[in-house]
Amino acid sequence: MGGKLEENSRRMLPEYKGRMILEERETACRVKPVLEEQKLREIQDALARSLRSHVRVTVVLFEPEADRICSGFVTSIHAHSRELKLQWAGDSEWIRVDDIMEVRLS
Repeated sequence: MGGKLEENSRRMLPEYKGRMILEERETACRVKPVLEEQKLREIQDALARSLRSHVRVTVVLFEPEADRICSGFVTSIHAHSRELKLQWAGDSEWIRVDDIMEVRLS
């Protein structure tokens, strides 16, 4: 009888299996794509231009769940920590350069 209980405990209802698969998909993290050298240069140039000329930029940031978009002015770049400060309407945020997927000048 013990063998049959163990066997039954390993079985899973189809409804539960389906729910587990959906939950796994929802919690799965995306993988950041590797950017080409040309794209990296374009990003660096746009950030430097925003810093020098006070041009507004829109930055697309990679995040595990979904991309996030921020817009503002680059006010500081720290090369050693690979971060930049994006400022808008009295608020600001430090952003990791490695999280940037795209930069558009406004």
